Amino acid sequence: MDAFNSLIDGFGTALTPLNLLWAAVGVLLGTAIGVLPGIGPAMAVALLLPVTYGLDPTGAFIMFAGIYYGAMFGGSTTSILLNTPGESAAVVAAMEGNPMAKAGRGSQALAAAAIGHFAGGMIGTLLLVALAPTVASLAVDIGAPDYLAIMVLAFIAVTSVLGSSRVRGLASLLIGLTIGLVGLDQMTGQQRLTFGSLQLADGVDVVIVAVGLFAIGEALWVAAHLRRTSAEAIPVGRPWLGREDLKRTWKPWLRGPFIGFPFGAIPAGGAEIPTFLSYVGEKRLSKHKEEWGKGAIEGVAGPESAASASAAGTLVSMLTLGLPTTAVAAVMLAAFQQYGIQPGPLLFEREPELVWGLIASLFVGMVLLLALNLPLAPVWAKLLRIPRPYLYAGILFFAAVGAYAVGGESVDLVILLVIGLIGFGMRRYGLPVLPAVIGVILGPAAEQQLRRALQISDGSVSGLVNTPFSVTVYALILLILAWPLLRKLLPARSRPSVRQD
Repeated sequence: MDAFNSLIDGFGTALTPLNLLWAAVGVLLGTAIGVLPGIGPAMAVALLLPVTYGLDPTGAFIMFAGIYYGAMFGGSTTSILLNTPGESAAVVAAMEGNPMAKAGRGSQALAAAAIGHFAGGMIGTLLLVALAPTVASLAVDIGAPDYLAIMVLAFIAVTSVLGSSRVRGLASLLIGLTIGLVGLDQMTGQQRLTFGSLQLADGVDVVIVAVGLFAIGEALWVAAHLRRTSAEAIPVGRPWLGREDLKRTWKPWLRGPFIGFPFGAIPAGGAEIPTFLSYVGEKRLSKHKEEWGKGAIEGVAGPESAASASAAGTLVSMLTLGLPTTAVAAVMLAAFQQYGIQPGPLLFEREPELVWGLIASLFVGMVLLLALNLPLAPVWAKLLRIPRPYLYAGILFFAAVGAYAVGGESVDLVILLVIGLIGFGMRRYGLPVLPAVIGVILGPAAEQQLRRALQISDGSVSGLVNTPFSVTVYALILLILAWPLLRKLLPARSRPSVRQD
């Protein structure tokens, strides 16, 4: 009960007029910046960090939290409407949200995403208040073999579910893993796939990869087919969810946070893994399997709820351990240190007003986000009424600006074009794009955890499965791999009994 009493005191801080203003400004800026392809919440917080030097720490971090959640929703907006994620956590939203938009249901997809963010953020923040000490202790106990098992599960799940075949999914994953190898080896310092270029020594930023595969690849694909298909505007549709939509989305909204929050609290890839796992789980549970890949609303509601809850989970390890698990958390940690504040186990005792004011502001930010973006859903959806030549020319422009803003190097534009051509080729030959992005995001981290696990066990392979958690995850992976074979055997056994009847 002490935590909830402290939370009430935090609302006293967050609901002051000035802090309410900073929360509203953060949500608006975050949404506007998240809509731009390639400029995600981490870059938004980093760019706005100098602006907050004149603010008190509490107001600054309340605004940062608003930017974080607003940018996550803004990234989902472009994923759904334009198949162009504003950040990596919004990649999954494009899988079902964009087909919905093309079918004239863009407003419904945006509304499902907005309510999903609200539900996930609310439940995730409640879990943050109630379970922060417990989750922090669990995160300390998880080791390299467990992290590796989680990442392998993400690889297998995404290649098994997406695409027309597992072979194509695996091929896409290998493309992503190869791109993830570019740069310096983190342990030996040896150059890999850099072709002697110093600009490639730091690797290829995941923002450039995501924007190239999705935005540039989609724009080139549309340009190649513009002459064959009509360029009529896609109808927006009605702006609110109907009874059938609510019936199909309320369970994914509630399931998502319990997938997203634990993954956000441990260093396992931030919101990317839980959104993929939520997508996989909702597809397994769906009664409308024929709609998946063509615009299943559950595929938007569940992952978006998981992503928002994951954002709350990242604050657990950052505030209690000083351990950033995402790029945004890393930038916020740097901001804490610039104010002379060190996150850790004693932060709740030394800076209770700041911490509980920040946590209370998350609830306020969620309400503001829903209140602002639900009415704006049909406004955003009207982007689809822009003629496609102008629309995709604008996408190419903002994608190039976003890619250049990552490092300020002209070579990034060349890399963006090359990856865009790869994305075009993947669409041409039916390879799903999502496994490639997963490979780029998690490939380097998985390699690092594999090496750590082997070093701890003196090179013994048994060191990869020497914890109960890792054994459980690998058992789940085997079940996923074997399920198609088991599913084929079950009907075969049931046929004789049907014939006897």
